[in-house]
Amino acid sequence: MDAHDRPSPTPTRLRQIALVARNIDRAKQLLTHVIGTTVIYEDPAVAQWGLRNFLVPLGGEMIEVVSPFEQGTTAGRLLEKRGDGGYMIIMQTEDAKKRRQYIESRGLAKVITAQEHDDTVFVQYHPKGIKGGMMPELDSHAPSPNNPTPLKSRFSPWHACGPDHTAYYPGMKRSAHLSLEGCVLRLQPGDYDHEAAARQWEEIFGVERSRDLLAFTNARIGFVPGQRGRSEGLVSLTIGVKGRDKLDAILRRAREAGVCDDGGVQMCGVKWNFVLTGHEDAKL
Repeated sequence: MDAHDRPSPTPTRLRQIALVARNIDRAKQLLTHVIGTTVIYEDPAVAQWGLRNFLVPLGGEMIEVVSPFEQGTTAGRLLEKRGDGGYMIIMQTEDAKKRRQYIESRGLAKVITAQEHDDTVFVQYHPKGIKGGMMPELDSHAPSPNNPTPLKSRFSPWHACGPDHTAYYPGMKRSAHLSLEGCVLRLQPGDYDHEAAARQWEEIFGVERSRDLLAFTNARIGFVPGQRGRSEGLVSLTIGVKGRDKLDAILRRAREAGVCDDGGVQMCGVKWNFVLTGHEDAKL
């Protein structure tokens, strides 16, 4: 493709990461206890895909956990193949509809499902051929009087949390000391070109790139080479914690729960790195 025909990268926010777990009740108890947060929303609409879910806030970003209750779901097949672990990377851009038109015109990725409702557009893409082993979703909220800067406002409305911003906004604020700093994705066995992976996501989804890292407005995604015998997908999450006392409390609860391992915290098949940050509440 001619580089002159490719749209420039646009500001993109890493808004949500979805995990898949076999035992959703255990996952809910563990995550809320260790992180010290609460469930912000459980979406009844995901039942149409044979799933249950819950979301916990990290400030204005979300960790979602899904679990299948019916046979034949994508999440269920992923569980059988890999066990608990990563499922989706959910990004927020300025105009998801415009980006979809570009992606489809170039045949860069296949749309699984898409919806437009009020000020919201969300588009899920098939993960086949997308490096990193996660299902990508690219969404947008149009600016409005009640949401003038959807990407920049840290606690801006987010459709995955339900229709009533006033219902979930307090949960975002209560977790303002937490932030989603980034994650690492492993490539498939035999693929060692992590910079090519970042270039692919930049080209398809318009995420800015800094060499081999995806540079979201609020976070980074990195890639590590594939390993024989190890599935591609989510390796680790990095969660920022403002306040030494709050960080120490998280690590203490993780030790008490028996989930500390390999220099991090192991939950839902993923390594969680909790790091001390100096974020002000006004960031993003």
